[in-house]
Parts: sequence; C-alpha cells; structure tokens
Amino acid sequence: MSSNITSAIVVLSGGQDSTTCLFWAINEFDSVETVTFDYGQRHRIELEAAQKIAKLAGVKNTILPIDTFGILGGNSLTGKEAVDESSQEGEFPNSFVPGRNLIFLTFAAAFAYQRKIKDLVTGVCQTDYSGYPDCRQNTIEAIQLAINLGMESNVTIHAPLMWMTKSETVKFAEEVGALEALAWSHTCYNGEVPPCGQCPACKLRDKGFVEGGIPDPLLERFT
Repeated sequence: MSSNITSAIVVLSGGQDSTTCLFWAINEFDSVETVTFDYGQRHRIELEAAQKIAKLAGVKNTILPIDTFGILGGNSLTGKEAVDESSQEGEFPNSFVPGRNLIFLTFAAAFAYQRKIKDLVTGVCQTDYSGYPDCRQNTIEAIQLAINLGMESNVTIHAPLMWMTKSETVKFAEEVGALEALAWSHTCYNGEVPPCGQCPACKLRDKGFVEGGIPDPLLERFT
C-alpha cells in the first residue's frame, strides 16, 4: 500500500532566503526536514542560526560536514580575504565559493535518497544573485538532470524564490509565515551580530525590507 504523504528536504543555510523557503516547504509538504552544511565557513553563526530556525519551525536539522571548501580557500567566505563585491568584467565577486551549490544539492540529494524523499528545496535566486552562476535557473535544471541520471532517481529541485526580487521575497516571507524566524537568520558577510549594515549582503537585505515596506525582524531584535 503506497503512502500519499509528501516529504521534502530543505537546504537551510540559516540565511534569509533559505529560511523563507523552509516555511514555504512547510506549507507545501506534509513532512519537512533540513540539512545544513558545515563547509568551513568563517562565520560559524550560520550553523547556530540554522539550528535555531529549524527548532522554531519544529523540523529536524542535520548538519553535514564538508570541510574541503575551507581547505581550498580563495574566497572571502571560507578564506581570510576581506569581503569585496567589486569585480572586473567576466569575473565574480570574491564572496563566490566555486561549486558550492552544486555540491550542496548533490549531497542533499544523496541524503534524501536514503530517506526515499524526492523533493529538494533551495533558496537560490537568479534575480538578486550577486553574479553567482550556481544560482541560475539553467544551473539548477542541469544539476537536477545530473542527479537523476547519476542516481537513477526522480528528484525535483524547487527554487521558489528564483525569479523574485529581494522586496518580493520579503513579502513572500510574510505570506508563508517566516517573519518570526527571520529575526534569527544570519545574512551579514562580516559575521556580525547585530549585522554590520555595510557589507553587500546587509545592504541587499535592507533594501529588500525597505522596498517591501516591512520592518526587518532581525534589526528589531536590537532596537
């Protein structure tokens, strides 16, 4: 007798977008759990944020260690470089971690395979993606195809924020009930709590909440 219960795995970084996608998934699926990757990121606050948010959402969170990115370095998120979002034509900002989403989704798919789960959820977005090629729709479609061929599976990768601006994702977060959890999310590239407000990630987040007409719950924690 087959089960009609739908299940999904959410890749939860502890950031604004993945938190919003978690609450979208909770509304869409009967059963949800999250995976968070310890990839040698400089700012360990991300791991704490993901665990806190998963607990608030009432879902299981599993942290999977992938330390290779930290060993590779060469970027401001896993190495010692200062955050610099400026780049020459044809180059990426130094916050780009090559292959990160490709590896994350592959490991998430392997994690889901063991649990017979066919749906993965990721917070990538092509509209406000900082120039990262692994956040684009064609990349997600390609990795979905590769996973299904390589695992003889039938995985669907959901990216509900793919074509939204940051202000649209803020309004969407309100719709799916994610605002309370966003108070505990982490976005700041400098790893500061309260957030620095000056790095590109902080500025993009602030712009989204201002244009969305909704106060940022994270900032309200410190006022």
